[in-house]
Amino acid sequence: MVASALFITFMEGGMRENAGSDQVKEKLIELNCHFTWVLLFEDLDIPDLEVRISEDLEFLDIKNTVGMLNLRAYVKHLRGQHKKALQSLKEAEALIQGEMLGQRSLLIWSNCAWVHYHMGSLAETQNYLDKVENTCKELGSPFRYSMECAEMEYEKGWALLKCGKQDYHRAMACFQMALTVDPENPEYNLGYAVAAYHIDFDDNNISLEPLRKAVRLNPEDPNIKVYLALKLQDVGLVAEAETHIEEAIRGTSCQHYIFRYIAKYYRRKGCIDKALRLLHRALQVSPASGYLHYQLGLCYHQQVLQLRTSSNEQARKQAAQQALFEFQETLKLRPRLEMAYVCMAEVQAEMGQYEEAQAHFQKSLNMMELNSNLECHKQQDIHLRYGCYLDFHRKSEDDAITQYLKGLNLKEKNFVWRKLLAALEEVARRRVHQNVRIVKSYSLLGFVHKLKGDNEEAMRYYETALRLTGGMNPKF
Repeated sequence: MVASALFITFMEGGMRENAGSDQVKEKLIELNCHFTWVLLFEDLDIPDLEVRISEDLEFLDIKNTVGMLNLRAYVKHLRGQHKKALQSLKEAEALIQGEMLGQRSLLIWSNCAWVHYHMGSLAETQNYLDKVENTCKELGSPFRYSMECAEMEYEKGWALLKCGKQDYHRAMACFQMALTVDPENPEYNLGYAVAAYHIDFDDNNISLEPLRKAVRLNPEDPNIKVYLALKLQDVGLVAEAETHIEEAIRGTSCQHYIFRYIAKYYRRKGCIDKALRLLHRALQVSPASGYLHYQLGLCYHQQVLQLRTSSNEQARKQAAQQALFEFQETLKLRPRLEMAYVCMAEVQAEMGQYEEAQAHFQKSLNMMELNSNLECHKQQDIHLRYGCYLDFHRKSEDDAITQYLKGLNLKEKNFVWRKLLAALEEVARRRVHQNVRIVKSYSLLGFVHKLKGDNEEAMRYYETALRLTGGMNPKF
């Protein structure tokens, strides 16, 4: 009888505790912080993200240290390291001790509330919820547990930007909202320009003017100058780009960190030896950087291509081996980077290792099919590069055409789409010249010109194909 009474009391206590936890959870969901921003990345991305956050905090003279500490706390939580998460939040709070009551405190306290909730400390969770509620009231927020303001949009923008490519557009929108409140704010402009740069993969140049403005408003920041130099290099403004690269090298107090981006500039310029020296110096400081290993792999890959006509076969083999090693290291650190598999396949194809190349191309295609968030231009690039491999290394024109058509069917008309169109036109013209599958080849040329918008020329090719079939509709 006593045992039954104790059991009933225990159950009632548990039910009250669960009800209390549910009520707290409802309040937590109203908070505006990393736990409610739906940051999109998978478990495999976390180690690389943690490395990048640590590098920013250790090596960069960043203005948003508090934001990076908040993000690091969220990542520590994801790894189940709640005490370390709280330590990171305490560091963030210490940095703003002298500030008046403001939005940055709200972000830290909101994250603290969530961490304590996951630790099962409901009393501490409620304590931080009370702090947030009181601050929101004092700041005149119409919401009980959150506040909509430019500073919070800025913080959210950097968190989204740091978490990867799938969130770049959302990040840009956050910075844009912050700029509607304070259009000349240097930090808001810098964040907006970096976000714009990361999604500016085509020749629409949406990032050029934002980058110029960000450099004007942040004249002492070498990192934004390198981003601008890379964009200027894209559009062929070489002299202006060189000026910003030189200023960045002179003006930085942490050269080894931005060497990685300056090296990218020199690699694209064709100065491979200079790029390699910078990357190896950076790697000594950040050996666990997947980005550095990938950039090194790209440099050695380019060396392999440069040595195509060289009589020094040993040097070419060494460059190929080094490229493969760097791409393998990249995938240990960033296992979801599809393009690393593509690059490995291209190096192996150059060295006649076709079986291995085919396996790596297939791996990238499989990953592409599983990753619904992969940008359209990257999917198109995989089809393009696999098609080129099939065409030029395996002499399989039909299979190459299939890949080019798959890429073109992805519809988005960007610079990769135009390369796919050019590749398809080249193989079709070659086949017409060689009198190979002539009907299909003329039909392909008609299709190419239709996509180009040249309907008159398209009709001419279609009519030629039709005549050759005796009036039956040609298919390809």
